[in-house]
Amino acid sequence: MTSFKPTEIPAVVEIVPQRFGDHRGWFSEVYKRPEHAQAGYAIDWMQDNQSFSAPAGTVRGLHFQVPPVAQDKLVRVLSGAVFDVAVDLRRGSPTYGKWVGRELTAEAGNQLLVPVGFAHCFMTLVPDTHVLYKVSAPWSKDHEGAIRWDDPSIGIDWPVLDVPPTLSDKDRDAPLLADFDSPFVYESR
Repeated sequence: MTSFKPTEIPAVVEIVPQRFGDHRGWFSEVYKRPEHAQAGYAIDWMQDNQSFSAPAGTVRGLHFQVPPVAQDKLVRVLSGAVFDVAVDLRRGSPTYGKWVGRELTAEAGNQLLVPVGFAHCFMTLVPDTHVLYKVSAPWSKDHEGAIRWDDPSIGIDWPVLDVPPTLSDKDRDAPLLADFDSPFVYESR
């Protein structure tokens, strides 16, 4: 049975599918729609994306898309390891601007569900890391956004590696949270 563990920000959930092993290795149902729906996460996934990061210390994010093509993400590591982070961008949320992070590894098989209204980012912890993530809406250049990965007002406690971070120009030049007018609104359930 898959384990669904809400994090310190309950909308963000760590998901750990069960593995069945024997002398050959293991088998896992990494995503099972009925199980997710029963747990309250009935998301209509649109596509799967995969990234490869050669150096350790590669940072991708903090990324998000705004409505009408905002994205839920279900993130897992196929090989290697990342420190995966979600930042609450929902106006009126008691955790607005707060972050939650989890180490995701191919070995552990754990995943992070990052819902609409959160920015997402990861840092690779080892070289040659492959990340696969489902998204609930297609990529749209006109709706994409980013916040600085090292914004001091958010204060993410990134792992300290023996290498400088590797960033795209877009991520290096992203605005601070204070300069972002969020279209996301918190709705208590």
